[in-house]
Formats: sequence, C-alpha cells, structure tokens
Amino acid sequence: MEKLDNKWFVIVNPVAGGGRGLDDFPQISKHLRDARIHCEPVFTEHKFHATELTVSAVREGYRRIIVVGGDGTLHEVVNGLFIQQTVRPDQVLLAVVAVGSGNDWVRTFGISNRYQDAVKAIAGGYSFLQDVGVVSYEEAHFQQSRYIANVAGAGFDAHVVRKLTHLQKKGHKSRWRYTWCVIRSFFHYKSTGVKVWIDGRLVYNDLLLSAAIGICKYNGGGIQQLPEAVADDGMLDLSLIRPIHFWHVLFRFRYLFDGGIYRIRHILKARGRLIRIESSPEVSVEADGELLGETPLEFSVLHKAIRIVVGAEFYKRNNQ
Repeated sequence: MEKLDNKWFVIVNPVAGGGRGLDDFPQISKHLRDARIHCEPVFTEHKFHATELTVSAVREGYRRIIVVGGDGTLHEVVNGLFIQQTVRPDQVLLAVVAVGSGNDWVRTFGISNRYQDAVKAIAGGYSFLQDVGVVSYEEAHFQQSRYIANVAGAGFDAHVVRKLTHLQKKGHKSRWRYTWCVIRSFFHYKSTGVKVWIDGRLVYNDLLLSAAIGICKYNGGGIQQLPEAVADDGMLDLSLIRPIHFWHVLFRFRYLFDGGIYRIRHILKARGRLIRIESSPEVSVEADGELLGETPLEFSVLHKAIRIVVGAEFYKRNNQ
C-alpha cells in the first residue's frame, strides 16, 4: 500500500451551504493549486458517503484529508477516522475549507470562512490535537454511538435540527431558515423533565429546555453555547438551559454571541469527563448538526484524539 505523504485527499460535499460546495469548488481548487497543495478531490453522492470515503482514503495510504463542506460533513469524516482500522485517528491530518451554513467548528480554531485564508492555513501547516466526544444514544430500541467533533445538543437544539432538516428536504435554501426554525420552535417546544449526572453525581433534576455538550465553543451559526470550552483539556463542557421566556432571551440576545451566555440566569454551566442524561418523555440528540437518536444519553471524551489544521494565531496562542 502506497503512503501518500504529500498528497491531500479532498472530500467535497456539493450540497453543503445550499450548493456552495459545488458552485465554489472551482474557486477553492484554484486556491489549492496556487498554494501548491497537491490533492485528489472526490465529491460525496449521498449521506454518510464522506464516512465511506474517509475509510477508503486512509486504507489507500492518504494521511491528509481536506473537508470542503460544513459541520455535518466534518462530522462524517471524523466518524470515518474512528471506523477505519488502518492507523490511529491522530495519525491523519484533517483540514477544513468551510462552505456550510453554520461553519461553527472552524470558529473555535481561528480558521477563516474566506477560502483563500483557509487554504493559507492548510499551507501553513499549523496543527493541533483536539479532544473528541463520544455520545451513546438509543435509536429504534438499539444502543448506538457516534463521535463528536464540535458540540451536541439535546432537547430544543435537536428539535430545531429536525425542523431544519425537514425544510432542507423540501428545498428551502433561505439563509434565514435556521433563524426561522429557532423562533418557530421556541414557541412550540415544551420543556421536559430531565436528570443529569456528571462523573456519577446527580447535578440536575428538573424541567429543562435544552442541553449543549461538547468540545468546542460555537454552535447554531455562531452562538457561543460553550464559551469556556477548551478543545484539548480532556473535559466536556455542558450548558443547561432551563425554561425561559422569550423576552429574557430577546433583551440579552448579545450574550449568546459575545461569550456572556452564563450571564443569563436561566443557563447553568458544568464540566466533566462523563455525562449522563435521562428524560421523561424521551428527547432527541443532535451532534455537529446531525440528528441522531433519543435519551438516555451518555457522553464521554477522548483526549487529544484527532490532529487538525488550525489558524496561525490560534496555534501561537496555544503554544506560548
């Protein structure tokens, strides 16, 4: 088997960002050529195809993968890294050129949404070992598990993703569709009785609107749901959102984006290595914007489990 040390395998999701993956790839490809990045591009054709392509690419000898897509495409690729058995996941260097609708993962690592800057980061070669979350959930009465590169959401967050997925299947491409789903869902979704354990200790037993659990800071198109998250500390950050009136959010809206989310008294923070969530009735969970299954949920963390390309400023800040 050939080891392709200097060649990048490029996984392009053509439908990411409402079709930007396909429309903008000629431009991205030119930036890659100009930066003398030798690569082999392949387009995904269906859901989970990025996972299959990742497994095949590593087996063929590729140790560098570029994701041209959004958080969902990255999610599939990361899961492919853990499915393949050829090498340890952290022996494959992973980079992202963001063309999705949310592009939340790249924000934590100082990677620009501008294609030229993202390619510049890849050419710069600054890398970082980040943690990966693992969620165990129930689907069709079977226990399943999935790997999380960014943030998972249980309850309201998953409900929004379900509504958004429905709109996408119907062909809606408006840039405001996520905002519309959030507002509409806020007035229809009912808080649920939830129990939360962190490292074996019961920390919450009450009605809950939503929970965000993850490795990185951003979710939902730039909202800092986990503003204190550190991507390589071996811990999961947790934000618990209690039932809240719309007016409380409206007048504190800026706190969602400026890192001040915990100044809203309805939102609690916690941190741990093992988190368990039970609810009655069951609530759904999404990970990296992909809808999964239902409670009960168990979250754990793999310390420094994948190697990623990061922005120069992020690298310097974390290697002082």
